[in-house]
Amino acid sequence: MTTTARGLHTQVLDSLGLAITAGEYPPGSVLRTDELSRRFTASRTVIREVVRVLESMHLVESRRRVGVTVRSADQWNVYDPQVIRWRLAGADRPRQLRSLTVLRSAVEPLAAHLAAEHATPEQCRALTEQALGMVATSRGRQLEAYLVHDIAFHRVVLSASGNEMFARLGDVVAEVLAGRTHHQVMFEDPDPAAVTLHVQVAEAVREGDGPRAEELTRQIAVGALRELDVLAP
Repeated sequence: MTTTARGLHTQVLDSLGLAITAGEYPPGSVLRTDELSRRFTASRTVIREVVRVLESMHLVESRRRVGVTVRSADQWNVYDPQVIRWRLAGADRPRQLRSLTVLRSAVEPLAAHLAAEHATPEQCRALTEQALGMVATSRGRQLEAYLVHDIAFHRVVLSASGNEMFARLGDVVAEVLAGRTHHQVMFEDPDPAAVTLHVQVAEAVREGDGPRAEELTRQIAVGALRELDVLAP
């Protein structure tokens, strides 16, 4: 696929993904290749590739003699990072953010507990470095720089848990954190108490204190839910 074709592929995929997740195409709607090709001025090859991606996310299904049919939301792969990104860009953002933050609150405290038991010295160093990076970028409206460290911190916690299922949630958590920032569901500067809690989690993991790491991470999750009550009720 040429660079131009890849760019068009991305454009069509984003347009259709956003439209489907926003409900512009209700379940059962039929998307016809010829019509999509004309609408986006794209070749049938590009449209077919886009449809394959949407099928892999369970947003649509192709049926012979029927066409490409939009599936109901309960069939979507809601853990797919791109699906999360599209849903966070739509009108359903508050509910989606809350759903994902509740997921985090259920998983990350236990992951932090396990990380305190299983983290390697390298992972402990990485956790401390990212926590200090969060401190350094927590003032002066540096939310994009802060986000980089925040995402990296939580990826390390999930990975250091030693549980491959938790580790695979790294992309999901990254999309949640990015969505909060990019859709202005954050204060101009991060909550100082939350920043301090991240530093303390890094310390607890480094010291092998699982119960403390778990409780501190739970406090981070509770704080994130409270922020949503204010910023995305």
